[in-house]
Amino acid sequence: MKRVAANDPVAMYLKGIQQYLKGDYRSAFEYYTRAAELGDADAQCNLARLYASAEGVETDRVKVIHFLEEAAIGGHPIARFRLGWIEWDNGNNERAVKHCVIAANLGDDDSIKVLMEAFRNGLVSKDDLAAALRAHQ
Repeated sequence: MKRVAANDPVAMYLKGIQQYLKGDYRSAFEYYTRAAELGDADAQCNLARLYASAEGVETDRVKVIHFLEEAAIGGHPIARFRLGWIEWDNGNNERAVKHCVIAANLGDDDSIKVLMEAFRNGLVSKDDLAAALRAHQ
């Protein structure tokens, strides 16, 4: 608790996880928010999840995208991958592929799987897939 009082974003994020696992989503939301305000990408990604699933807050698609974008800018591979899914759902295949390539470059295994499936469906070029695979290693 000492690190939380000192405004340590990692400590606040971890406290948010503890609260989430207890089922206290509102408290988790508060800790994640404090950590996110200090730039913690994990907390930003988890805030997006809370807004998407209406755990402790009302569902808000705009805030989901906002926090995923913030986390992705901070280098969070899962946030980048989720942005790719949102773009695919919106029919923006080119943007979706770009998000997945970036996520793969950051080491996200799920992005590689999605890119391989997209390649089989003709949505990703051989060169883009090869570049993502090289960067992922």
